Amino acid sequence: MASLQTSSLLFPTSSTLSCSSRRMINAAIHVPKVPRLRFTNPKTATKLVLEGLQLTDGISNTYQVAQPKHQESSNHFHSTTTTTSTATIQLYAIQEEVADRIEMHINVGEQRNNWNILLLNSINMITLTASVMAGIAGTVGAGTPILALKLSSALLFTAASGMLLIMNKIQPSQLAEEQRNATRLFKQIQTQIQTLLALREPTEQDVKETMEKVLALDKAYPLPLLGAMLEKYPKKFEAAAWWPKSHGVQKPSETKSRMGKTNGWSEDLEDEMREIISVVKSKDFEDYERLGNIALKINKVLAISGPLLTGVAAVGSAFVGHNDIAAIAAVAAGSLSTAVNAFQHGAQVGMVFEMYRYCAGFFNKLEDTIEATLGEHDLEKRENGELFEMKIAMQLGRSLPQLRELASKSASCRRNGTVVDEMGSRLF
Repeated sequence: MASLQTSSLLFPTSSTLSCSSRRMINAAIHVPKVPRLRFTNPKTATKLVLEGLQLTDGISNTYQVAQPKHQESSNHFHSTTTTTSTATIQLYAIQEEVADRIEMHINVGEQRNNWNILLLNSINMITLTASVMAGIAGTVGAGTPILALKLSSALLFTAASGMLLIMNKIQPSQLAEEQRNATRLFKQIQTQIQTLLALREPTEQDVKETMEKVLALDKAYPLPLLGAMLEKYPKKFEAAAWWPKSHGVQKPSETKSRMGKTNGWSEDLEDEMREIISVVKSKDFEDYERLGNIALKINKVLAISGPLLTGVAAVGSAFVGHNDIAAIAAVAAGSLSTAVNAFQHGAQVGMVFEMYRYCAGFFNKLEDTIEATLGEHDLEKRENGELFEMKIAMQLGRSLPQLRELASKSASCRRNGTVVDEMGSRLF
């Protein structure tokens, strides 16, 4: 009997387990009572349930059913799109294309700079090796060794001549400088677009002018070599032109008082801008035009001399062993060709010529900008005069007092019949 009682204590009966489990379930599960609400409108009922219903798991986590907001965000996007003008969207699209062009010109510029370095080193090593072989062949007696040296030297000189002709034709250093200039100018357009979008709402005229700038720059600095490459040896020096030319006839000026300032413009400021144009044309542009012509002549002479010397060396190496003059001619011509090639492409004469083209084009653009602004007779349609004067001063590397001093000096020299002895730009 005692054992049965003990077993009943150790192993509870099924009725006892069921009662205890019911108590545990009742203790663990607690469902909050939802207040009874009276709904008069199904839409209102749905809104109240979504906002107020909370399900509690009895421990610590609370789940809330939030109102979906995809419809609200869609409405916000629609309203934002409708308020954005077409001109703004178009200008953003042009900005994306400009950014892509910047990346392309950077990559192509690096590639063509590598061309210049690799071709320069390769041609010089080939020429020097052929010169050494021709010299050795001149000291060896007749037989098979001298034939091998003569043949190898002639082949190397011929290969160097062909590579040098191609290199002088494309001028890799000048190509790399073109891409650097294009990258800088495209970055200027990108900055102008960003400034325009930050200051005011763009118009269709802004979009048209920006597209014209991009297309003019594409034409001035093309990416492909075949069919579109710029002429590397023109008959005469010509400044680069990467901006669209102003077109259209100006309307006749209206009679209005020029006393005081209108939109920052005055007669004194207009006279100052005209004097700046005079100084830039007579000093800066003419100086870079003169330097550009010198660089062009030097580049032409070097481009002819290099392949000519390697050709003479190739012919001389073929006659090594017959007389001493052939060996001397081959070695001397090969050495001179190496020196000429190193000076032309190592000193990057083509790049210097392109730099002068860009600088002369910069002063032409400055002149066109001032003349186009002064050609607008309606002062209210011009850019603010004080802002325009500050931009011109910054582009010339001068402060406003220095710019005004230069204009007054130019006017004084013109009245005295002399030429101003100062350059307009202090940047380059």
